[in-house]
Amino acid sequence: MTMNAILPLDKKLTVETEVDYRHLDLTSIVKGASNVITPLGPLNTFAARNPWVGLEEQPFEQVARKFKDLHDLDLYPTHSAFQQALNQGEIHLNFLQNRLKQWLDSETLNLDRKVAERFCLAALTQPAKTVSTAKVKKLANKLRAYRPEMSEKHSVKTYSQQLEQIHNNTLNKELDHQIIKWCKLFLDESQAVWSMPNRENGFYQAWRSLVHHDTSLSREVRKILKNLPQEADQALKSGLLALDVPYSQLQDYLEAHLLALPGWAGTMLWRSLQSSSEHSLLTDYLAVRISMEWAFIHPYLPISEQKIEEKDQIEPLIASWIDWGGMSIHAWSQLSPKEIKVRLTLAARFDQITRERLWLEAWEKTYEDHVKTLLTTTPLPSVEETAPLAQFVFCIDVRSEPFRRKLEQAGRFETFGTAGFFGLPIETHELDHHVHHSLPVMFKPKYKVQETSSEGELNKYTQQQQVSNSFRFTFKTMKHNLLSSLFLPEISSPWLSMQMVTRSFIPREAGHAFRKISQTLIRKPTTELSLEHKRAPENELPVGFTDEEKVSFTKQALNMMGLTERFAPLVVICGHSSHSTNNPYASALDCGACGGASSGFNARVLATLCNLPKVRKALAHEGISIPEETVFAAAEHITSLDELRWLYIPALSTAAKVAYDTVNTELPKVSQAASSERITHLPNVGNRRKNKRNEVQTLTEDWSEVRPEWGLARNATFIIGDRRLTRDCDLEGRVFLHNYNWQKDETGSILENIIMGPVTVAQWINLQYYASTVAPHYYGSGNKATQTITSGIGVMQGNASDLLSGLPWQSVMKSDDEFYHAPLRLLVVIHAPRESIQRLLKQHPAFQQKVQNGWIHLASLSPEGEWQSWA
Repeated sequence: MTMNAILPLDKKLTVETEVDYRHLDLTSIVKGASNVITPLGPLNTFAARNPWVGLEEQPFEQVARKFKDLHDLDLYPTHSAFQQALNQGEIHLNFLQNRLKQWLDSETLNLDRKVAERFCLAALTQPAKTVSTAKVKKLANKLRAYRPEMSEKHSVKTYSQQLEQIHNNTLNKELDHQIIKWCKLFLDESQAVWSMPNRENGFYQAWRSLVHHDTSLSREVRKILKNLPQEADQALKSGLLALDVPYSQLQDYLEAHLLALPGWAGTMLWRSLQSSSEHSLLTDYLAVRISMEWAFIHPYLPISEQKIEEKDQIEPLIASWIDWGGMSIHAWSQLSPKEIKVRLTLAARFDQITRERLWLEAWEKTYEDHVKTLLTTTPLPSVEETAPLAQFVFCIDVRSEPFRRKLEQAGRFETFGTAGFFGLPIETHELDHHVHHSLPVMFKPKYKVQETSSEGELNKYTQQQQVSNSFRFTFKTMKHNLLSSLFLPEISSPWLSMQMVTRSFIPREAGHAFRKISQTLIRKPTTELSLEHKRAPENELPVGFTDEEKVSFTKQALNMMGLTERFAPLVVICGHSSHSTNNPYASALDCGACGGASSGFNARVLATLCNLPKVRKALAHEGISIPEETVFAAAEHITSLDELRWLYIPALSTAAKVAYDTVNTELPKVSQAASSERITHLPNVGNRRKNKRNEVQTLTEDWSEVRPEWGLARNATFIIGDRRLTRDCDLEGRVFLHNYNWQKDETGSILENIIMGPVTVAQWINLQYYASTVAPHYYGSGNKATQTITSGIGVMQGNASDLLSGLPWQSVMKSDDEFYHAPLRLLVVIHAPRESIQRLLKQHPAFQQKVQNGWIHLASLSPEGEWQSWA
């Protein structure tokens, strides 16, 4: 099949176009275009991702303008969100005025400063009222010659989008509908009874073999699609050439197509990164989409010869001066041409995005001032001479902060914060065959750790699982079979009816009972971890660690958490997870540092390593002496229940046993106190029961509950410093807390690791919550109550939407009109001398770029108590 197989016969190409396309590096262009989307994995391993991770070399405002141009999508909070924050005291007007002053100082306007300030302040604080009238239109026609230079466009629209704008047709919507349909068929993992034929040959080949049989398409379209090139890259190249996309705009054009359905495109990108056999899956996706676009719109080409109507941009500028500048229609006639031009220029430059940027910066500055006040006015406690009875190492997750605070208030307990994967780059293999990458999603595992048990216990457990799985398989098979599905309700109705009634009316009791039944039928045996190094076959991860690696990872973990001396008799490594029922987003509530899974497994691995005599002996030679009486244990913080559950308790020394007993005595009180504080923030709950513990348990077991907990909503800050700095502060569960002592970090390597690892994970979490709040139906996933789980991989709204990539509405909103999450970009606060910050920024230009471009904010607190903003 030749490259011009789908080109019209009368297509005439310039010599330059033919040369450009002949030497087109399609792989590089597709890879560059993919920066506008983010890889989207299956929902059961949902982990927070920064939706703009590939765009951070551009300023945040520039990216916001691009999305506004392309999809009329606002990446800044709405005016109502700003007003709500203002009314709640979260924005101080003096910061807004300061931002406005800085903006005016940066502009050359040739207009009286007081006039400009009065206009801009009114534009920021007063709603627009004037609508276009005959008089405004007439004045606009007179002033058209003074039209100012408008802000440049930051996007290239697809031809199907342009046709929708010109003719108000539905070709663009039909294109999206077709792509969604074929993506669902190809990506299905569990729901379809019959799989899409030829899936093993890739998306393009499978689609190409079937599309000309699709009767939902016209005969002419099917005829065109029947004659496509054999290979996806040739089809993509051919389609772009047929559409006559300018060579200089190829990447922008592909970006526009990827952003049309960023969820489905992101899933294709994720799949392409998981396996070498599917490395070209995104090219397949684009080949399908571009080919279908050409087949749909070729009768309308060339679009360049048709006039695309532009919105009149003079009328709103005049109206803004009527509203905010106090100028009547008559007043315009008294102005000189120069005065007309400068007023229109000011109104054009001080557009909606500029105003929203100033509001957001004022909001963020108000919060930074709040954090500054907390950290600089609270006296720093002295180092306690009495050693703590027990020490707890928690994940930096913001939900750990309230629990840590209550725990420290309960006794001689000390807490530390570090990333929840504890620096272990592992793939976990649990006894129930659950395998997952237990580290941040931007990294790849280097080792695997397996749970093992005795042969007899393992065989018994495996048999129990097989029986359980056979029941599930049989039920699913009968449900999909025409004949058996007719009498399946009579067989299953007693059990399912009992579940429905009990889970609906007594969810807490029902959940407890069903869990007991499950644990009785499938009893997991005592297990050990395969920590000893075993050579693996080629292309497989090695099992366990060498002796040197055990020491290295343990030392690194202890240094990162700042626990290298003054060891308590009992040190508890605390992973965390959440528990909820009937929740597609359950993994979103687990540990982000472990790729959306529980971090309890990693906690157990680290605690076991810390107890090994060989490891302790080697650490002593490197300056970390762990007392013989000190014992490391592992536990799991269940965030939705405010509980700490033990996972691994080795033989305890006498002192450790005393500490363990004391901890167990205090934990119920800590859980009660943490629940009482947390549950009052959930809407429509908190007063239904006197016993808060019963209430939180009901929330986690209720299968109709759309909000079992708030998760990481309202996260706003990442503080890197000694725990003494924040121990007496109520940080409202909004802060990631990472221990750090600059005095023990002479080279700055520990700080660098914190910035490159935990801070990056926190920033991704922060921006996903941000995106899900400001653009809920594009970057979020809409209302939980109307979601459809699709193809076993994700959710849609209805049956023909994009595959939704972010958090549901209920994760960020109290109600339809009231925000809970404050969409603020992450503020990183480092407790260290100015020189340490300067060295960090110099050695890591990528982080400095994030700060300069407004993707993250940076502040520091010097040892002398001096606060400095670095943005």
